Amino acid sequence: IATPKPDMDVIRERLKVAELHFKGTTAMNEIEESTGNVYADLGMDDADEMIVKAQLATKIGEIINSRKLSQQQAAEVLGITQPKVSKMLRGQFRGISESKMLDCLARLGRDVQIVVGPNRHAASVGHVTVVFSG
Repeated sequence: IATPKPDMDVIRERLKVAELHFKGTTAMNEIEESTGNVYADLGMDDADEMIVKAQLATKIGEIINSRKLSQQQAAEVLGITQPKVSKMLRGQFRGISESKMLDCLARLGRDVQIVVGPNRHAASVGHVTVVFSG
């Protein structure tokens, strides 16, 4: 039984890429390591804000899913419209402030604490990070 031509074409192409990679002559050597913030990697001006919002939205989504809430039920609990819940859960959270997301977590029964750390160096800019416990 012969291997179908389309499959053979894929095999040949993958073999070429593997050979080039082995020789060190492929673009695979140009892979950049992530900063840990995809928004910064994409060069977005508001990268720090966006990663915080993404982390908060992810946690909100996890809680909604664990409670098996519909988006309409979640909207009632969160005090926002169902379309906003839908957008937030799909990563479209530009119209929702970090403050509102923190309020959503509180409405979902989570305690939210804001901790301001000690002074870093006067010339350096501080960072906002999100830490989830238990």
